[in-house]
Amino acid sequence: MGLALVPVGLVGVTLVLIAVQGIICVLMAAPFALALAALGGALGYAIQARHWRPKQTPAMFSILILLVPAWFGAERAAALRPPVYEVRTAIEVNAPTKKVWNEAVAFADIPPPKELLFRSGVAYPIRSEITGHGVGAVGAVRQCIFSTGPFVEPIEVWDEPHLLKFGVTASPAPLNELTPYGHIDAPHLHGYFVSEEGQFLLTALPGGRTRLEGATWYHNAMWPATYWHWWSDYIIRKIHSRVLEHIRAQAESR
Repeated sequence: MGLALVPVGLVGVTLVLIAVQGIICVLMAAPFALALAALGGALGYAIQARHWRPKQTPAMFSILILLVPAWFGAERAAALRPPVYEVRTAIEVNAPTKKVWNEAVAFADIPPPKELLFRSGVAYPIRSEITGHGVGAVGAVRQCIFSTGPFVEPIEVWDEPHLLKFGVTASPAPLNELTPYGHIDAPHLHGYFVSEEGQFLLTALPGGRTRLEGATWYHNAMWPATYWHWWSDYIIRKIHSRVLEHIRAQAESR
């Protein structure tokens, strides 16, 4: 079984060396790829060792090999729509809702990240800006500036100081690939991880405090969805925490 893992490692290194993929994406895909390789190695060993006579072994291997492109073709023909996921993160702020609202709508520059996740290239929020006020105002658009570019977020609900909800009409790449070549523009960086909506929900608490909740609705077109859903949720929660902690610090300091 261990021998089956070697080609996966070689493929990963090759993808990085020929500038098809970056190190971050290869590392993210590695657990799933290694698990499949281990399963394939175990199945292959079982086939050749016990279940079929030697004359039948080549035929069985041929069937297994043909199943892979057949599966990919069936998946493409099905045109499966990726599910929309929801991620919510909440904190409590020692400040009234009005102060928290002002910081949530548009916040100043967040200090550079200390987290390894963001320092290695995953996109992180820097600041947010807004033009106009209220959903009916001309140009009521929020922009959340990330390290890879801006999210363009038209306001959908402006219920001051309780709920700010916005759509997403444009979004930047989810990361800058970590690569020895400075920069690569891998195809999966565009149109696969898509943020659809977001919101800030503020709830007044006793003692002039506020519960601040950030929510994101997104889809990820990379398959299998369950595996990449875990990674996406983890990254979004880290992004939420970075923004919410900054809003709390700003609101409590004023």
